[in-house]
Amino acid sequence: MLARILSAQQERILADERRALAELVAALARLEVAPDEQETLLRSVRQLDELFLLVVVGEFNAGKSAFINALLGARVLEEGVTPTTSRIGLIRHGTAVAREVTSAGLEVIAAPVELLRVINIVDTPGTNAVRREHEALTREFVPRSDLVLFVTSADRPFTESERAFLQSIRDWGKKIVVVLNKVDIFERPEDVADVVTFIKESARELLGFTPEIFPVSARQAFRAKEKGDAGALAASGFDRLERFIASTLDEGERVRLKLLNPLGVGSRLLDRHLEQTDARLGLLKDDFAAIEEIDSQLALYREDLARDFRFRLADVDNVLNDFEKRGADFFEDTLRIGRILDLMNQSRVKAEFERKVVADLPQVVEKRVDEVIDWLVASDMKQWKAVSDRLASREAEHAERMLGRMHGAFESDRARLLETVKRESQRAVESYDKDAEGRRLAEDVRDAVASTAIIQVGAVGLGTIVTFLATSSAVDVTGIMAAGALSVLGLLVLPAKRRQATTELRAKVHRMREELMGALTSQFDREVERSAQKVQEAVGPYTRFVRGERERLTGTRAELRRIRTEIERLRAAIGEGV
Repeated sequence: MLARILSAQQERILADERRALAELVAALARLEVAPDEQETLLRSVRQLDELFLLVVVGEFNAGKSAFINALLGARVLEEGVTPTTSRIGLIRHGTAVAREVTSAGLEVIAAPVELLRVINIVDTPGTNAVRREHEALTREFVPRSDLVLFVTSADRPFTESERAFLQSIRDWGKKIVVVLNKVDIFERPEDVADVVTFIKESARELLGFTPEIFPVSARQAFRAKEKGDAGALAASGFDRLERFIASTLDEGERVRLKLLNPLGVGSRLLDRHLEQTDARLGLLKDDFAAIEEIDSQLALYREDLARDFRFRLADVDNVLNDFEKRGADFFEDTLRIGRILDLMNQSRVKAEFERKVVADLPQVVEKRVDEVIDWLVASDMKQWKAVSDRLASREAEHAERMLGRMHGAFESDRARLLETVKRESQRAVESYDKDAEGRRLAEDVRDAVASTAIIQVGAVGLGTIVTFLATSSAVDVTGIMAAGALSVLGLLVLPAKRRQATTELRAKVHRMREELMGALTSQFDREVERSAQKVQEAVGPYTRFVRGERERLTGTRAELRRIRTEIERLRAAIGEGV
């Protein structure tokens, strides 16, 4: 219908408006906006193809029904001191007065009134209706309006319920006109002026602007119209209101308000969800900072462990250095001409080598390695505890601040994932078995050393492996010594044998050091990586959610801002009276 009376410029604006609002509908759908809000916007867009819609709101005792009857010049609605409007009433043109209640609970009232050929009027239940669903219906219908007539009673102007109602609809961008009804209760014009001033100040405070205010007596106006008394109609104040409505409802103004209607609804929804999107992005920014903090913790964890591990390995290396020194001292003392007879007894030399050189080497090495393992297990536990504490604090940081402000899949998914990750980290901390982890690590180190040394040792401990390695060195070295001593007896041979034995032992110890240190280092690196990977796997789902949502919301925010710029341009063009 609207398209039939538009100029070429207005048609271009209408096309741009439909496109911008369609893009807004799609953007809001991506934000998973509540279906009722999306439907509100869609209904306002559909209003572009309908008659001008004038919505009358106010408390049930403000005289809305009497006002509408006076406006129509016919008693279309019932009047009374108790609530007479129990549902939304849509009043439109018809050849005779008729009523029909739709399946949605809307009462459609037809009346043969000429004014209804160009507008539809909506009568709403009172804002203070006893049945709260009436008020909800009223608030739902307001966004569809092209013009809101707010009727307040002179004996109770701007009540608390009216203030609350106006406050709830002020952001819809509607043109609001205030009708001060029942002014016939005042005897002096000054009293009316005082109430008008009060309403102006209150409305300016609530709405941010001063609406048009018309003091009237709807009952006097209706009686004046019945009698055709122009003087009484002027005395009721209704003629001034009707002139305003006539000018407002001329073709140009109707088009302007009709075009502005869905843009106002769109602006309100857009601003609300831009604010919500910014809040979500702010929340994700803090979440992302927490995730980066966890990643930073893991990096520092690796660096700190690597540094401390090198120091702890030095303790093991010192034990092997002492072993090597004892061996050199043993050869210096044993491979002498004065002990030639002892050297001929290989088993005796071997036993003495094991007692003096090998000594408690296996036990000390195993103890040092166990200390490294205990330290590594404790560090792993500490790292899990730090992650768990950080996630728990993250969950609590915004819980109170965001309470009640945001709802939907984003909030539920975020809360669920954060709770899952936090619970997983807590479970890891609470179920962490240090003894079991220590045994597993010890077995892994033992197997790694045995594998490196190519030794089949079964399930024996690390000390047994070290004993085997050290004793093998003893067998090899004492075998050289004994064979050399028995085959060649001479003062010049023994010093050479001594040097050979020392060199041989050094090589053996060096190989054992490489095998042991290499196995420990490799296992350490695997354990650090394994621990970090477990943390990353636990945090991974939430990390992916935060990154994905940040990208999605950033794109949607840019789209909403672009649409807002376009809507502001259109509102400015329409406001200039195109």
